[in-house]
Amino acid sequence: MKQYFVYILKCSDNSYYTGVTNDLERRLDEHREGINKAAYTHNRRPVSLVFYTDFNDINQAIAFEKQVKGWSRKKKEALINDEWDKLPELAECKNETSHKNYIKRNVSLSGVEDTLSGIKKKIC
Repeated sequence: MKQYFVYILKCSDNSYYTGVTNDLERRLDEHREGINKAAYTHNRRPVSLVFYTDFNDINQAIAFEKQVKGWSRKKKEALINDEWDKLPELAECKNETSHKNYIKRNVSLSGVEDTLSGIKKKIC
């Protein structure tokens, strides 16, 4: 059965790169050698592998890669450091348009919380 890997590299500029591959060693060598000059990691070498997990299904691997790419730095670091208990908290929507910030700014409006409770899942 074929295995697929989702991996995270830490780059020399302290940024993270998330990728998916069916051959982790080969892909790491490609990143380290800078084979693709247009690649994100090419000018951020050296890179080091800080996390990987495997999947038996390519579609699941790609879905997880896309999910992780959308995560904040703090959430990626919780994953890297096996701090699973922090992931739900870090998944909360905290931007300016978050319903929580809206409620804080508009506490004098009655019923705001009731109105937002029905759409909160769509916002975050």
